Amino acid sequence: MGDCELCGAMKVGTQSVLMGRAEVQSCKRCVEKLGLSEKKVAPGLQRAMQGNSAKTNNSGKKGKNIMLRGEKELSPDFAKIVTKARELRGWDKRELAKRTAEKFNIIQSLESGKRPTDSVIRKLERTLDIVLMVDIRPDENRQINSGNIRGMTLGDFLLGDKD
Repeated sequence: MGDCELCGAMKVGTQSVLMGRAEVQSCKRCVEKLGLSEKKVAPGLQRAMQGNSAKTNNSGKKGKNIMLRGEKELSPDFAKIVTKARELRGWDKRELAKRTAEKFNIIQSLESGKRPTDSVIRKLERTLDIVLMVDIRPDENRQINSGNIRGMTLGDFLLGDKD
């Protein structure tokens, strides 16, 4: 149950529909009255989802739940990993964009080092059969507290107190 983003009805059954170029959650009554079409999945993404239909996470939804990766972070050399995996398959950037149902500009910017969104990370991992989320490495500049020594507060800084 959800809220209809068009008429404001609360706690009703909703579905994802396209209104212009925007995806909204709408009740059945608004879908019928406005003649809206149900949101369709890109062909490449649909094939990828069918291949992973056996994989489910704890919430019953298909696919990996990236939020369960609390101990993982995006690999610092993710752009090189994606580029190498794409080239090994003999695909150009347009082909990868088509197979992941993403825009060419997204693929181009992530290969140049711009951090992709979580959904793009999942699509790339699935399509290229690579791992972009790696274990968190400890920060080398970590402060280690010993006993009851407290850190500097804003008051200490402003007033110049040294304990």
